[in-house]
Amino acid sequence: MTKASDAKAKSRVLVVDDEKNLTFIVKAVLERAGFEVMATNDPLEARKIIESDKPIDTLVTDLYMPGLDGMGLLKVVQSVRPNLPVVMITAYGTVEAAVSALKQGAFDFITKPFDQAELLRSIEKAVATAKEREKDLESSVNLVADETGPEVDSVFENKSSIIGSSQAIQDVFRVIRKIAASPTTVLIWGESGTGKELVALEIHSRSDRKDKTFIKINCAAIPATLIESELFGHEKGAFTGAVTSKPGRFELADEGTLFLDEVAEMPLEMQVKLLRALQEQEFERVGGVSTIKVNVRIIAATNKDLENEVKLGRFREDLFYRLNVVPIHLPPLRDRKNDIELIVKKFIGRFNEKLKKKIDKMSPTALMALKNFSWPGNIRQLENAVERMILMCESDVLDVRDLPEDIASVSGLTGAMKPIEESALETSSFKEIVKRQTQVVERELIERALDETAGNVTKAADKLGLSRKGLQIKMKDLGMRKTDDEKLDEKSKDNSEIKSDE
Repeated sequence: MTKASDAKAKSRVLVVDDEKNLTFIVKAVLERAGFEVMATNDPLEARKIIESDKPIDTLVTDLYMPGLDGMGLLKVVQSVRPNLPVVMITAYGTVEAAVSALKQGAFDFITKPFDQAELLRSIEKAVATAKEREKDLESSVNLVADETGPEVDSVFENKSSIIGSSQAIQDVFRVIRKIAASPTTVLIWGESGTGKELVALEIHSRSDRKDKTFIKINCAAIPATLIESELFGHEKGAFTGAVTSKPGRFELADEGTLFLDEVAEMPLEMQVKLLRALQEQEFERVGGVSTIKVNVRIIAATNKDLENEVKLGRFREDLFYRLNVVPIHLPPLRDRKNDIELIVKKFIGRFNEKLKKKIDKMSPTALMALKNFSWPGNIRQLENAVERMILMCESDVLDVRDLPEDIASVSGLTGAMKPIEESALETSSFKEIVKRQTQVVERELIERALDETAGNVTKAADKLGLSRKGLQIKMKDLGMRKTDDEKLDEKSKDNSEIKSDE
């Protein structure tokens, strides 16, 4: 079995249709493709399955059924499993019905008689979206704002918000609050893993469009030959495989928000058409002649420097200025190390539940090591590291010994953890041994930070994610900082030596 088949075998699809023959056919097609399928002709039974804790990655349902129709099942899904993609199938489908169902939250819409390849493409995209939504949900955390700022909200209630109290994140929060209610185009830029989609969701949820659709398209994940159809839709017969008419993302996002992720990856020829759609708020479907007008708010995101892409001829300058009305920069995690403790606390709570663990906290030394790491993968990498630590931890406190090897070695901890001598085990208590080992690691980290900052305590504290005062106290506790009496004795000694020389 191929890796693709393995992935499908782990994906479960629930098929609901009151026509037994159609249910049998859909089930057979999906099982041949490697999916695990649950099928029923009773929509009320399907409702019970949806409301249970059985794993489901996609729901495929007929639109018109007696007792409880597809739109009714869609409402049940939105209530109990809001991240479950729903694909509608109906013999009575029209473009208007498709748009209505999709605007109300359906993932896709297929009309009977359907092409098997089209059905499989839709299910595969839906399952991939379900996995992505699950990952996004696990990555999402509430933003805890700095309560000392009078203009800062204390909590982002939306599940898709990011967390942090650093000045950099507070600046992002202030921009969101100012521009959320406007229809202005926003460009979010930052490294991969910094939470660009989460910010886009936050803007949408705080806007006047919050009750309308939030439609996402990843420009890097769609082949160049299909991106026009995905954005603007197509008419029946527009190209091979276009067996029915289908609305595009612009049409589905009408009166709502369209999020163009990885917009720098869009082919140049498509950038011209996107520019026109942004300027005129109108377009034609592929193979169509009618002009469709929409009211869509655009939020774009990229991990590339678009100004540099313009200079290199890979991105249109006019499109850049059209998107860059309100730029929002998301800082990398290495520039907001004081947020790491808040983020780790949230991750511990989530992974305790997911992994059935009871971790209380992370030791100060391990936390210092995380703050000393550069995090090239940003929050996504931190999340994976914390999950691994919790999975491998054998106590109720995450400590240095639980750190992934790459983080421990880069943080300078691998050499710092000296083997414990057998005599120490016999003469010292557990707490004493742990305290000594912790002090060795803390000293190593502080010395490393001071070396890298030429002895500048303020810069070293910032590098370690500590306050200047906190670092000074820690240095004093470790005997790395002279006491006031020692400084006075040293000064007196220097004065005596000067007089003696005279």
